[in-house]
Amino acid sequence: MNIRLETIILYVQNTGLLKNFYVENFKFTVVEEDPAWILMNAGPAHIGLHKIGDQYLEKIAGGYQFDNNTKLVFETDTDIEVVRNDLLSKGVQMQEIKTFENYDFWLCDGTDPEGNVFQLKYRK
Repeated sequence: MNIRLETIILYVQNTGLLKNFYVENFKFTVVEEDPAWILMNAGPAHIGLHKIGDQYLEKIAGGYQFDNNTKLVFETDTDIEVVRNDLLSKGVQMQEIKTFENYDFWLCDGTDPEGNVFQLKYRK
C-alpha cells in the first residue's frame, strides 16, 4: 500500500481573505474556486479553504480567530530571515527565528489572518 498526503483542508470564515494571504505571501496557485471552496497548489500537497457553514458563522463574533492544534509547515529555499522580514513588513504576525541542537533547519512560526499557525523551515 502506498499512501501520501494530497490535501489539507482548513475550515475558515473568509475564503477570499485567506486565498489572498497565501497567494500573495507564498505564491500558491489556485486550482479550484467557488464561493465556499478554494483549492491551492502548495507544492507536493494542496491546501483547501472550506467556508464554515452559515449556521456556525452566526455564532462567531467578528474578527474571531480560531484556536486549533494544526500547524502548516512550509520549507523555503530563501534565507528565512529575508522571508520573515518580508512577511513582517506586510503586517503578518511572526515569531522569532529559532533552531534546536543537532537540527538541520532554522524555524519561524507565524499566523494567517484567521489565526491558523504556519511555520517556515529553512535548511542551515
